[in-house]
Amino acid sequence: MTTPASPTSGVQLIEVAPDFAGQRIDNFLRTQLKGVPKTLIYRILRKGEVRVNKGRIKPEYKLQAGDIVRVPPLRLAERDEPEPVAQGLLERLEAAIVYEDKALIVLNKPAGIAVHGGSGLNYGVIEAFRQLRPDAKDLELVHRLDRDTSGLLMIAKKRSMLRHLHEQLRGDGVDKRYMALVRGHWATARKQVNAPLQKSNLRSGERMVEVDGEGKEALTLFRVLRRFGDFATLVEAKPVTGRTHQIRVHAKHAGHCIAGDSKYGDDDFTREIRELGGKRLFLHAYELHVPLPDGGVLKLEAPVDEMWAKTLERLSA
Repeated sequence: MTTPASPTSGVQLIEVAPDFAGQRIDNFLRTQLKGVPKTLIYRILRKGEVRVNKGRIKPEYKLQAGDIVRVPPLRLAERDEPEPVAQGLLERLEAAIVYEDKALIVLNKPAGIAVHGGSGLNYGVIEAFRQLRPDAKDLELVHRLDRDTSGLLMIAKKRSMLRHLHEQLRGDGVDKRYMALVRGHWATARKQVNAPLQKSNLRSGERMVEVDGEGKEALTLFRVLRRFGDFATLVEAKPVTGRTHQIRVHAKHAGHCIAGDSKYGDDDFTREIRELGGKRLFLHAYELHVPLPDGGVLKLEAPVDEMWAKTLERLSA
């Protein structure tokens, strides 16, 4: 197993273990050079300062077992020491674990916590778990949830599990179900939304997604769980594809935006839900079926938080 390198003032030579075969060099270096800013990693790649088997490579180069990666000297001043994660957050995340074995952690991520640091955040779930599980050297997010979405999130503790789960996600082996509270009376019990999605970045740097014929294919299956008159509907959403903001944009496209969605939602609807105490995005990954490498299937459900539950109680009163 390749051990993560520490940024030092000298040249580093890292031999690629079989576990890392097929991984892009940029992703490999981000794993190996823990705490080194991504911008610095891409800079040394762009300048050709990283060599593989003594030759220059591009950031998209895919490694082979036995490759020798030469990393140039990195001044310690250029290294961002990861800030220790606040104890309160560590305790919340430890308490949120719903399943753990030697290769996998699944937690019921609280709303409002990012899955990783960046965009002004020093840390997120993955940085916290690297602090909580210092002996697990290969901790990586299997997939992502938006910061304001709660629910089941998988973290691989071993590269073999990460590879297995990525294969399952690509091949539709993983069944993920979400709950969403949406505006209005959702008329049909079951509905497919098949609408291609295109990402765009606003001048502010904010990422937006919209339905666009030029975009990538996207399919979500919706099912009504409970109606609250003509005001709101609780639906289950099963994303067949895994596009950014897919459920949120498809719900809006169907004419039923999600409560508390500051980007794609309806301000009046969100305000009325907030007045009932619902001060969050009402999107929750509540069910997960995952085929395991040994042939079994892991089936998990995650309850909603107290704010969500109380808001629905008030809606039905």
